[in-house]
Amino acid sequence: MTGTFTHDPPSAAGGRQSRPLIITEDAELLDDLLRLCAAAGATPEVHHCVPERGGGWEAAPLVLVGDDAARRVRGAARRHGVVLVGRDQDDPGVWKRAVRIGADHVLMLPDGEQWLVDRIADVAEGVGWPALTVGVIGGRGGAGASTLACALAVTSAREGLRTLLVDADPLGGGLDVLLGGETAEGLRWPAFAASRGRVGSGALEESLPRLHSLRVLSWDRGDCVAIPPQAVRAVLAAARRRGGTVVVDLPRRIDDSVAEALAQVDIGLLVVPAELRAVAAAGRVASAAGMVLRDLRVAVRGPYAPGLDDREVARLLGLPLAGEVPVEMGLLRAREGKAPPGAARGPLARFCTGFWERALVEAGAA
Repeated sequence: MTGTFTHDPPSAAGGRQSRPLIITEDAELLDDLLRLCAAAGATPEVHHCVPERGGGWEAAPLVLVGDDAARRVRGAARRHGVVLVGRDQDDPGVWKRAVRIGADHVLMLPDGEQWLVDRIADVAEGVGWPALTVGVIGGRGGAGASTLACALAVTSAREGLRTLLVDADPLGGGLDVLLGGETAEGLRWPAFAASRGRVGSGALEESLPRLHSLRVLSWDRGDCVAIPPQAVRAVLAAARRRGGTVVVDLPRRIDDSVAEALAQVDIGLLVVPAELRAVAAAGRVASAAGMVLRDLRVAVRGPYAPGLDDREVARLLGLPLAGEVPVEMGLLRAREGKAPPGAARGPLARFCTGFWERALVEAGAA
């Protein structure tokens, strides 16, 4: 069980790794907290009371105060990132003690163990702002969603952002192929099928193929065409913790695993060719994706059927217009492996650059 007060979360100075601070004299509680720190990959600093000035109280990114030590902490300077940890879920006085020491959270063991492991692991990894995550989904087959997803990722990496491109469509042929890197060394989705709980974000990034200055999580050429929802959740959560941008190429059919991916997407782009049948098909996709994804926008691709333009397509679908995705003849050569989509500074790259400029400002990341 956890309870939350309305304080801002602490941030690690400069993204550096820092040690959590434990304050308790309860030997049994200390054993549990040390075990949880070990599970999260962190080595804590341990004291029975508030350490001397400069000894950790002000500097620690996370302070775990045992309920037994709450009285001894009352005179310490107020700060963010304090968690009061106890065991007695029926003790109403714990909330008063938490207020007196300025705690952000009240946590009871053993119920809150997973929450606490995640929080300690955030400290160990030096987590900052989560990655801006964009999902791209085709309104119909052949809409160009994979091409746009690759172009967005290539453009993001060219702008110097840490970028991860995720292929969430097992039947799409592989984004590594589209980027000309099907033989590149690194792990593919089947290697993460058994993932549960928390995946180390740094280890994930280093394990993936590096193509065109970005990391790519795609599929191998084996028989695995499904990843359990909990594995999708764990991997994408790890990807987001690294910051920068994450681009996810999504299939049109929404199953439980795709729903897990959609739940971590900040902005969805529905790519719709400007023809009536495509708009009709896209309406069904938008209805299904919109049940999970709160911010879904339409990206319209020409040429236009008579009576249609980008604004009319957006109006028919009832979605905000992200813009018109330009058609580039050179993309045929890109698919032959000569250059990835978005690599050349043409209309598609300009569309992607404009999208990132707007999206990052909206997210407060620029």
